[in-house]
Amino acid sequence: MSKSLLIEYSIFTPKSTQLTEGVKGARNLTVQGVVQRADSENANRRVYPRRILQKEVEKYIATSIAENRALGELDHPESTVINLKNVSHNIKKLWWDGDDLMGEIEILPTPSGNILRELFANNITVGISSRGMGSVQALGEGTVEVQDDFELLCWDFVSTPSTQGAFMTPTGLNENFNPNLNPSKYSKVNSIISDIICTQSGVCCIR
Repeated sequence: MSKSLLIEYSIFTPKSTQLTEGVKGARNLTVQGVVQRADSENANRRVYPRRILQKEVEKYIATSIAENRALGELDHPESTVINLKNVSHNIKKLWWDGDDLMGEIEILPTPSGNILRELFANNITVGISSRGMGSVQALGEGTVEVQDDFELLCWDFVSTPSTQGAFMTPTGLNENFNPNLNPSKYSKVNSIISDIICTQSGVCCIR
């Protein structure tokens, strides 16, 4: 069975009491929330068995998080490579709450991280999306199960998710369309991004 790129979206909803801006010039903004869910069908009709996801999470904690390089991008590339110029955040901790995989994520002071921080500051709902490589096996009625060869790559922040209830707001897999989202929210997002670009570059290129 051949491997393919598996991308999963979920809503990331941090609690306001968990939002920490840090003491004067010390820490970057951090958020906490659900990043993925095991043993539950997501919006992509995929199920990640707990034993498979847990194995990869333990490996990710022991390598990427332990070495302070658990980086992710703003928006989701169809690639297995993390592009450093688009990096927006670094995952500091992962832990389980039942079958929910929770995460503590530091928003970095990079161009993409600054945009993400402003979205959070303006109460814009964002999603979180995992990237991984693996094969799937059909369970029936359109649902598939991720297999033992799954390799976790990273989590990215995106506009729309696939794990139910995993949106993050200040304190993650590839369905980018949400017909229930109020169009005015898109206008607000564009306005925020435009303000950031204008401030940093002096050129206002988003209308």
